[in-house]
Amino acid sequence: MDIKYIGADEVSEKLKMNICIDLMEDVFLDYANGKIKNVLRSMASMGEGILGCMPGVIKEKHAAGAKLITVIHDNAKRGLPSHQGIVAIFDTENGMLKGICDGTRITAIRTGAVSGLRTKYMSNPGAKTLAVIGSGVQARMNTDAVLCVRGIENVNVWSRNRAHAEEFAVKMREKHPTVKFTVFDSGREAVQNADVICTVTPGKDVVLKGEWLKKGVHINAVGACTRADRELDADCVKAARLFTDSMTRCRAEGGDFVQALNEGAVDENHLLGTLGEIVAGMKKARESDMDITIFNSLGLAEEDIACADFLLK
Repeated sequence: MDIKYIGADEVSEKLKMNICIDLMEDVFLDYANGKIKNVLRSMASMGEGILGCMPGVIKEKHAAGAKLITVIHDNAKRGLPSHQGIVAIFDTENGMLKGICDGTRITAIRTGAVSGLRTKYMSNPGAKTLAVIGSGVQARMNTDAVLCVRGIENVNVWSRNRAHAEEFAVKMREKHPTVKFTVFDSGREAVQNADVICTVTPGKDVVLKGEWLKKGVHINAVGACTRADRELDADCVKAARLFTDSMTRCRAEGGDFVQALNEGAVDENHLLGTLGEIVAGMKKARESDMDITIFNSLGLAEEDIACADFLLK
């Protein structure tokens, strides 16, 4: 049997950010309307990293599949991506393998695209300043995605590695010449005037505190993907209207929420709902322009499956 394979370059060529944001909007709408039943991922420790398996089914697309991915945050020292993997797609009618796509590039693009989608639905429409905490692949992808949906004029950057932050800013100025990119010496300085914040670090330490936030800001908390990880302190979580992609996953693996819960800063009811419910009009992200909003990002397998199915078609 000939198996179609789509590599990283072809993924980048065909899965443009604006296209991916539209695909993600469909996924979250279907999820809210009960057309997608998400399954918790399985993880196995590899010592310094994890191997994850994320299965899912999108019946209306006749697509079933899974992403197999490794996550090793220290890979930056090796010149390798922190997330590497594949996405395999099967036909739900006959069980045949439709094909395999590079999961490393899909993960990078779709993670950014979901940040774009939630910024579209959760931030104030007049947002002009974006703060990015981190300077890796997701810093680039989140910036590209937010710039797709909001008229951002200024991007404030902070990273623990100043040289990496400067390099990030240089590359992004070339890509987005009408936007002002500024590197700051501290996270506090970078976020204090921000309308949108993306935290895109490995999630091992707090990088955003509630006392730094201005009213009305929206936060995409992307980096903490296990219950042991966090990027936001408890005061930050407490101050905000909190949403996620999957209530079950957030309660099981959302470190930013779980750790604030364990510290007694919030209770279970502080988690208000999902992005799908916001997209479907079932819930409101904010009740006023002064509300602080947070999206605790963990990811759905169907995001990857929708991307891979689109590419294979």
